[in-house]
Amino acid sequence: MHVSSSLPRTDPSALEPPKLALIPAGWFLMGSEAGQDNERPVHLVWVDAFYLAECQFTNREYTHFVAATGVQPPLWKDPNFSHPHQPVVAVSWFEAVQYCEWLSGTSGANYRLPGEAEWERAARGGQEGKSFPWGDDPPQSLPNYEQRWVTGPEPVGQYAPNAFGIFDICENVHEWCSDWYQADYYAASPERNPRGPVSGERRVSRGGSWRHHVKISRCAARSSLPPQFQYADYGFRVACDAKG
Repeated sequence: MHVSSSLPRTDPSALEPPKLALIPAGWFLMGSEAGQDNERPVHLVWVDAFYLAECQFTNREYTHFVAATGVQPPLWKDPNFSHPHQPVVAVSWFEAVQYCEWLSGTSGANYRLPGEAEWERAARGGQEGKSFPWGDDPPQSLPNYEQRWVTGPEPVGQYAPNAFGIFDICENVHEWCSDWYQADYYAASPERNPRGPVSGERRVSRGGSWRHHVKISRCAARSSLPPQFQYADYGFRVACDAKG
């Protein structure tokens, strides 16, 4: 449960870089035979090492971007979505990409949205064949499940991370990925570092949502949305290539 709080005034020059976790290179089994048709076939995928933000990007972090660029603020007039440590929501795919470009320009690093395969690799935390980041126990078994997500997303990083050090993955808000969405893409996906179809009408999103009946998604569950849409349960986290 979160507490409403007005957003702080921020100096863009004081922006701290996001905390990143190293996702090691490796093979993993992507998809699920027990899920929806778009999660099949289960296939072996290699993902190069990369960094992923430990947490979903927050309102506090996004204020720097708004102040520096003059983009339209999201739902900050609504107390259910304005706590500084909640994930920023109602950000379109285009705005998430613009944020990555702005953050890259201010920091000198090359930030981007994660690819769909990268996201699932990070969510699984090195565990093969498990439904959720923690294993196969149902979401309702997690601490305080029934008391969470009452009117909006939770402040980030309140509960334990997965084995790769990633917080709130598969829960809280849907996260934009870089790929175009295609329901049958897995049948033609390359083995190494798949980047998704070359074109499409919807962008991939991953993870669960505070507004769903079951608040936490399986690692393999896929979702998508037209990139211009701005929904109150859509946010993002950034990725960065690992050097060397």
